[in-house]
Amino acid sequence: MGYQLELRHFHYFLAVADELHYRKAAEKLCISQPGLSRQIKQMEEILETSLFVRNKKKVTLTPAGEFLKAEVEFIVNHLDVTKKQLKLISEGDFGEIRIGFLGSAMQTVVPDLLVKLRDSFPQIKTTLEELSNTAQVNAILKDTLDIGFVRLPRVPDGLGIETVMQDTFSLVLPKAHPIDANSFKKMNQFAKEEFILFSQDYSALYFDTVMSICEDAGFTPSVSHKSVHAQTIFKLVENNLGIAIVPTSLQYGFDMGVKFIELKKIKQRAELSVIWKKDNRNPTLKHCLNLVLRESLK
Repeated sequence: MGYQLELRHFHYFLAVADELHYRKAAEKLCISQPGLSRQIKQMEEILETSLFVRNKKKVTLTPAGEFLKAEVEFIVNHLDVTKKQLKLISEGDFGEIRIGFLGSAMQTVVPDLLVKLRDSFPQIKTTLEELSNTAQVNAILKDTLDIGFVRLPRVPDGLGIETVMQDTFSLVLPKAHPIDANSFKKMNQFAKEEFILFSQDYSALYFDTVMSICEDAGFTPSVSHKSVHAQTIFKLVENNLGIAIVPTSLQYGFDMGVKFIELKKIKQRAELSVIWKKDNRNPTLKHCLNLVLRESLK
């Protein structure tokens, strides 16, 4: 037939795969709907496989189409990143490192890294995005992040993971709560309290660890609220809507009507880890990792 797969085919395919609607995809691409249909049909002929199932009511991806969508998203994103890195390098910079993080990493680890990058490699640009554990893993796998700071026990094959910080946990109580650091003896003093936790979807490891802290004390906590933001949790505690258990480092940077009791004697620790894709070819990644891991070994 003489046709060859070209970059435009990928863009057309992604538009239809995202919209699952030919007219909407054509409008997004500013081309005619018949023209878009021809391009997708040509792409299917070149690949010798069907990518979409079409009927009068809807458009869906075939299994081959689902697979291709993930691969094309990676390819297109990698091309965009490469273009951006080339521009930065041509302007005299080393490139850009894209950093994902949980909120607790912003207390010490991420700011320390940014300062060290600025001092050691001022020609490396940085971008930051606060994301959940799962979102960071997915972004690194898709090459939309270079490095992430997570609370996970393990990661998928192809990713590297190293612990960079171990933190204790602390109770968060309203300032007027009758128990303080002097009168605190054991966790079972709070067996009848309502608890406010970070959402399990945000960090399953953290959620399970907090549950285990209570279970080790002989009770299962009654959970009244969940959130993905420390400030929201502290605000709920401040308003006597429950108590919380958080990594100790999270207490800094907030001025709210709560008090903290560090749980020094329990076995559980809040571990923060750095993750990255082992075959990531971003030249700035090795410099960033070296700074993070060198600091964690101190």
